[in-house]
Amino acid sequence: MPKFLQKRWHGYHTVWVFLLLLLLVIALTWYNWELGVVGLLLSFVMGGVLLQAEIRSRNDLSEYITGLSFRVKRVEGEVVSTLPFGIILYSEDRTVEWSNRFVADMFVDQTLIGEPLQEIFPQLAGILQAKKDSKEAVKEHQVELQHDSRFYRIIIIPDERLIYLYEITELAVLRDKYENERLAIGIVLLDNLDEASQSMDDQQRTALIAKVSSEITSWAKQYGVYLRRLSSERYLMMLSYKSLAELEQSRFVILDAVREMTADLKVPMTLSIGLAFGADTISELGELAQSSLDMALGRGGDQAAVKAGQRLSFYGGKSNAVEKRTRVRARVIAHALRDLMQESDRVFILGHKNPDMDAIGAAIGVWKAASLYNVETHIVLDKPNPSITRLIEQVNKEEVLSAAFIPPEEAMQLMTEHSLLVVVDTHKASMTMEPRLVQQASRVVVVDHHRRGEEFINDAVLIYLEPYASSACELVTELLQYIHDKVQFTPLEATALLAGITVDTKHFSLHTGSRTFEAAGFLRRSGADTVMIQRLLKEDLDEYIAKAEIIKHAKMLYGHIALAVTEPGRKIPQLLIAQVADTLLNMTDVLASFVVSERPDGLIGISARSLGRMNVQVVMERLGGGGHLTNAAVQLDCALEEAERRLIEVLAEIEGEEGLFE
Repeated sequence: MPKFLQKRWHGYHTVWVFLLLLLLVIALTWYNWELGVVGLLLSFVMGGVLLQAEIRSRNDLSEYITGLSFRVKRVEGEVVSTLPFGIILYSEDRTVEWSNRFVADMFVDQTLIGEPLQEIFPQLAGILQAKKDSKEAVKEHQVELQHDSRFYRIIIIPDERLIYLYEITELAVLRDKYENERLAIGIVLLDNLDEASQSMDDQQRTALIAKVSSEITSWAKQYGVYLRRLSSERYLMMLSYKSLAELEQSRFVILDAVREMTADLKVPMTLSIGLAFGADTISELGELAQSSLDMALGRGGDQAAVKAGQRLSFYGGKSNAVEKRTRVRARVIAHALRDLMQESDRVFILGHKNPDMDAIGAAIGVWKAASLYNVETHIVLDKPNPSITRLIEQVNKEEVLSAAFIPPEEAMQLMTEHSLLVVVDTHKASMTMEPRLVQQASRVVVVDHHRRGEEFINDAVLIYLEPYASSACELVTELLQYIHDKVQFTPLEATALLAGITVDTKHFSLHTGSRTFEAAGFLRRSGADTVMIQRLLKEDLDEYIAKAEIIKHAKMLYGHIALAVTEPGRKIPQLLIAQVADTLLNMTDVLASFVVSERPDGLIGISARSLGRMNVQVVMERLGGGGHLTNAAVQLDCALEEAERRLIEVLAEIEGEEGLFE
């Protein structure tokens, strides 16, 4: 405590002592007036001394306060100017009114007073305008920006028109260094080594592997990737996030390099790459890398899948999936499916929404397999659509097969924890006819031929996903040949399977391999009726005229892409949209076709087709859809003009990134 305050404190006590003394003197005078007079004189002398002390104390206090105020005012200005962070006051028109020395040092050769904030800090223009236009009261807003290689955190207080700037360069550098050096793990797989080297001897095979290995090693060194060979066809990658970003920016040129380097082979060598980043532990990172590789393989290989946090990106995928020449996997899957069926009390077969001939044919094939082991089996079908009406009419003529079809509500009531659900012709739960069945089922089997998308039924106990196959019916036909020693089809069962293959291959003209013809031959020998297929696939005259009306509005993009957009307000079924896309693909110089139209359900449907030189699946995935390399679609909830604009923008993006055609 200052001395003058101590004196002041003691002064209060002295006053009370003086008053007490006066009372004692008065009391003394009452008994002896002579002594009382002497005491009174002494009291007044003491009072004078105390008064002078009080005056001096008050003067000292006044001087202290005056000096302290002067020092505070002097230091206040000095402190504001020399604070280790910046302060800016701006006007209502967002021009600088005042700033301290910290801000002035940031702009050595520039006078800030009167300058617009959007010119000094362009990054703040949008934020300040948004705050001005916002009706909600905002106390403060924080943002980071860079100025002259230094980083700052800016705190904006709109109500006070005040801005604080803190330099965080060291923190930002450490943060960026941490992010750039975070670990990413990847797996590189020669996904068709056996097919590419099947006709080679050991020496040629070794030379091929060494040639490809050298190319992969050089690529890894170029991007700072640690590469470890695990086997003749598998490599482990360890890299930083910075290297991963560079790889994504280069769009994984190694995919094209290896394919072009081995182009002289009957089956060119292709790579599949799975990369993962952003997991908390190394083990989780490794699992995500394997999952990404499975995703790339499930989409047909010859591509890279990158899982970074919640983001999943695909690169490459320009070539068709390589047809596997061995049926070992088909036999293994068939035996596993047989065991699952025998262990189940009921088997339910579920296709995708608006099922086509392939989905129904595959469902009938699986029903046939389960019936061979006397397992109660049901095919879930909600409402027939025009594409399967004729087939369902034929099914209704056969009592046993017709009784197998039940609506989704009944299936949900019959399903138990010991039931088996087989999903055919799709691997996305949201695309199935009744997604609740997938959630309710304790055991799910997936049989599909589409390239694997981000959404997938991950908890399936058995997955048979082969993108090389022409159709789900082809896969089911192969399974039937191994699931039972002697399979005897009725003509309708064999015809339904062959009809599914016929539709998905466009009468064996697209996406057809040797195993497709082998499956078709097996079905034909089993009694499939090709004349009935012709009747099932006949076109209606009114539909043909409607297709012609859409086709006449088609236009060409990039020289080889046919784009047809229907008239606003005209609602076209999805089946007809797909048929128009197929028809456009038959035109001269057309390598890919897109048809955009309103659907009866109010959504905008886009069907995409290609001859293989363009991956229409990538185009549709960027719009939120999916499908196959040569056959894909999407449904959008927007206006017709908006859907057309978004499609054209995606085509332009892909053309700018890597080209639309190989």
